Amino acid sequence: MKILLLGATGLVGSELLKLLEQDSGISKIYAPTRRPLPPSEKLVNPVADDLCATMATWTTPIDIAFCCLGTTRKDAGSDAAFRYVDYTLVVECGSVALKNGCQHYSVVSALGANPQSSFLYSRTKGEMEKALELQAWQHLTIVRPSMLQGDRPKPRLLEQISEPIFKLLPEKWKAVEASAVAMAMLKSARNPAPYRLQIIESEQIQKYSQS
Repeated sequence: MKILLLGATGLVGSELLKLLEQDSGISKIYAPTRRPLPPSEKLVNPVADDLCATMATWTTPIDIAFCCLGTTRKDAGSDAAFRYVDYTLVVECGSVALKNGCQHYSVVSALGANPQSSFLYSRTKGEMEKALELQAWQHLTIVRPSMLQGDRPKPRLLEQISEPIFKLLPEKWKAVEASAVAMAMLKSARNPAPYRLQIIESEQIQKYSQS
């Protein structure tokens, strides 16, 4: 299989890249990024500042696409910049993959995604999901984790403070390891649900990744 991985330098994306590199059924991993990735035998790593520009000229056939793109309003710097990453890039890159023969798109969203939400983050995630549902995917998998745990290059203060609390919450809101999200994405892609849209909620991720 030929794989497209978007967001390979992020918390979930970097974990997923490790799994993809170890999978004998995968021949190529196309992972466009802004920062170069360590080279590997399967990896093709176009490096450019503008992911949309890179994908606009894409003509390589793709079997499965994974999208782990995501930021925060604070890191992005503005509402518009946040929406560009979490909505525009996810939807437009998915459209390009679809045009190049991709049959399955697996995307990281978030717990509480809702296009009617009054909160920018949840509303944007919900609108992104709805836009992808309108695309002609044979299989669309949406993964909605709660707070992500893992080794970030730049730890976020709010997440460091709240992480111990999220570990004590009920299963639905409990923090989840990025590696578990990555494993759930790969397993659901390897064995897609017998219907078009599959949503993996946060409380299902750990069980799914261990099945």
